[in-house]
Amino acid sequence: MSGLKLLLGFILFGALTLAVGLRLGANESQPTPILTNTCLITTNASRLVHFYENVLGMKAHWSGEQYAELRTGVGVLAIFSADAQEKYIPGSANAASNRSTILEFKVADVDHEYARLQPLVTIWVKKPTTQPWGTRSMYFRDPDGNLVDFYMARRTQ
Repeated sequence: MSGLKLLLGFILFGALTLAVGLRLGANESQPTPILTNTCLITTNASRLVHFYENVLGMKAHWSGEQYAELRTGVGVLAIFSADAQEKYIPGSANAASNRSTILEFKVADVDHEYARLQPLVTIWVKKPTTQPWGTRSMYFRDPDGNLVDFYMARRTQ
């Protein structure tokens, strides 16, 4: 019986090793890109980082004085100095001029967040509203004018 247990153990170990190997191999040749980071270019990194630290309720991880990351669990919101961006890739970005992207954050309670953010946000685009598709959301602008959406899933009755 112990020989049978040993054989079953080897088979199980081999199957597990194969599954892990296939999984690792699949990650190396990922068929589609994975968005992991969104970077905002700004003329005042410390101001924008301070704003997002307060809005998101977390501390940024700084790498030097010109780049910081807020690790939100699913992805990273990065903030980078326009001067540094110009140095590394001249002419590639215009700080605080985005009018086509929305940063979306899922929250537990939009109405609670709306009340909490009143002293921090100066430009409200849309107060908490239940959308036709069922989510509840609110929109505001950060100090550079980027559009931010805090939303929550449809409430179940």
